[in-house]
Amino acid sequence: MRIARRAERIEPFYVMEVAKAASQLAREVAATDRPMLFLNIGEPDFTAPPLVQEAAERAMRAGRTQYTDATGLHALRERISGWYRQRFGLDVPARRIVVTAGASAALQLACLALVEAGDEILMPDPSYPCNRHFVSAAEGNAVLVPTTAAERFQLSADKVQANWGPKTRGVLLASPSNPTGTSIEPDELRRIVDVVRSRGGLAIVDEIYLGLSYEERFGHSALALGDDVISINSFSKYFNMTGWRLGWMVVPEVLVPVVERLAQNLFICASTVSQHAALACFEPDSIAEYERRRAEFKARRDFFIPALDAIDLTVPVRPDGAFYAWADCSAWCDKLGIAGSWDFAFEVMKRAHVAVTPGRDFGHAGTSRFIRFSTASSMDHLREAVDRLREMAP
Repeated sequence: MRIARRAERIEPFYVMEVAKAASQLAREVAATDRPMLFLNIGEPDFTAPPLVQEAAERAMRAGRTQYTDATGLHALRERISGWYRQRFGLDVPARRIVVTAGASAALQLACLALVEAGDEILMPDPSYPCNRHFVSAAEGNAVLVPTTAAERFQLSADKVQANWGPKTRGVLLASPSNPTGTSIEPDELRRIVDVVRSRGGLAIVDEIYLGLSYEERFGHSALALGDDVISINSFSKYFNMTGWRLGWMVVPEVLVPVVERLAQNLFICASTVSQHAALACFEPDSIAEYERRRAEFKARRDFFIPALDAIDLTVPVRPDGAFYAWADCSAWCDKLGIAGSWDFAFEVMKRAHVAVTPGRDFGHAGTSRFIRFSTASSMDHLREAVDRLREMAP
């Protein structure tokens, strides 16, 4: 069977390959005193809070399960608009908000609407692999620009300027970022958007972890920089609704009918039950619970990062958001006589029964030296993982 070239351009998602191996070993050690600890997948251990679950049950019992508009329930778009007003002090009208089948669908729609075959989109290296694959699926080319710890592993305006070529269409950023948990400095983000705007380009900012910012200076949306900025967001991370597959995008008003037409054909609409459930995310009791959980994620970070540094798994930039630790494992690799983070991940999995994610997925700029830990697991699991790693330390 002849496979389309666009499909061949999509690399395997190695995170999931490691996860499969970890799951297999987990079954073998489940009954031992050292069961597998999963610090590899970026999924909150919290589930949707009670009001959200109850709203889903009510919607199903009432038969509110038919298709919605492709842009989403009007009431949900209004609630999201209110969220921007209350949380960020921004006036983002509901008519610019499109509810999607997860942030993945939002990124796909943005790329299909704006990226032509051969267009280049600048992205930081390291960055979340699926983001560059959305560009590839639209027959564009993701150009990974190497970044450093001094740059918080984020693009700078100078690097955007230096790497802008005749085929460059724009940038796709993430703040906070997966895998590093770092955000772009606000002044630098403004400068990046100014450079892109001066070139007539597009600025897409993945903000799915924005609700999980831990420092005030980073807890602001790129939408404050102008109506031409495209923001991608999700109910998966801050709102703890991963499997509900619900997200949204904020786009310039002129782009809404274009995205709507694509969404009608590709998705019809996001899950209706999930949309009705998500209305309850913005109730005061739900927000209070989310803020309690955000404080818990911050406490986990504050424990885990120093603990890794103490055993020579150095985190060069303290994450200011999300729930990741981007740790340099090269010192361990040298002492253990192994090639890099891919082999390191399997060594830790076998010897300590701790599943982690090697840097291979996230780019090429020194990523073989790095491991991504997820701190979305309980504090008990994180403490146990540190104890096991300490025992294994060379």
